[in-house]
Amino acid sequence: MSQTLLEQSLGQLACDIPGATRIFHTFKLDFCCGGHKSLREAALGKDLDPTLIVEALHSLQDAGETKLDWRNEPSHVLITHLLTRYHARHREQLPELIRLARRVEQVHGARSSCPNGLADLLTDIQQELEGHMLKEEQVLFPMLQQGIGLQAAPPIQVLRFEHDQHGQALEELLALTNNITPPADACNTWRALYRGLLEFRDDLMQHIHLENNVLFVNALTPRH
Repeated sequence: MSQTLLEQSLGQLACDIPGATRIFHTFKLDFCCGGHKSLREAALGKDLDPTLIVEALHSLQDAGETKLDWRNEPSHVLITHLLTRYHARHREQLPELIRLARRVEQVHGARSSCPNGLADLLTDIQQELEGHMLKEEQVLFPMLQQGIGLQAAPPIQVLRFEHDQHGQALEELLALTNNITPPADACNTWRALYRGLLEFRDDLMQHIHLENNVLFVNALTPRH
C-alpha cells in the first residue's frame, strides 16, 4: 500500500484522500502546479523522507474522514463552486493584503526582516490573477457548461501555463516572507498581513488543484 501511495501523483492523492492537502501544506509540497509529480519524486526533491508523508496519509485514511469528491460532480456544479469560493474570494483578499503590505513596508521598511517589495508582488499577482480569472469566466467556463470539453484543450493549455506562473509567484511570496512567518516582535498589522497571506496561499493552491486535477482532467477525458 505504501509503495502504491509513493508512486501516485500528488494531484491524485489530493483528490483521493480527504485532508491530504493539509499534510502537503505541512511538508510544503506543491500539489496544484506540481500535482503531476509522484509523492516519492516530490518528497525527494525537497530532501524529505517520503515514508513520513506516507505514514501521515495512512493516519488520515484510518481516520476515515469524508468530504465531497469533486470528480463525481457535474462540471457546472464545480464551476459555480470555483466562482463563489475562489474567484470572488481572491477579489476580496488581494486589495486588503496589498493595503496591509504597503503599511508594513512604510513603517518597518528599514528592518532586515521587513518583506520589502511584497506590496508590488501582490499587485502583480492581483493583475495576473484577474486576467486569468476573466479568461475562465468568459471563455473556458461557458465552453464547459455547453458540454464542449475536448475542444477546450487549447484554452486549458494556456490556463495550465498561467497556473504555473501563479505557482512561481507564490514561491517568490514565500521567499520574501520567510515562509509567511512573522518575526517574534511583529506588530499586529504585520501579523494580520501574514495571517491573510496564509489564507490566500491555501485558497489559491486549492483553487488551482481543483482546476488542474479535476475540472481540466474531466473536460479532456472522453465520456462513454
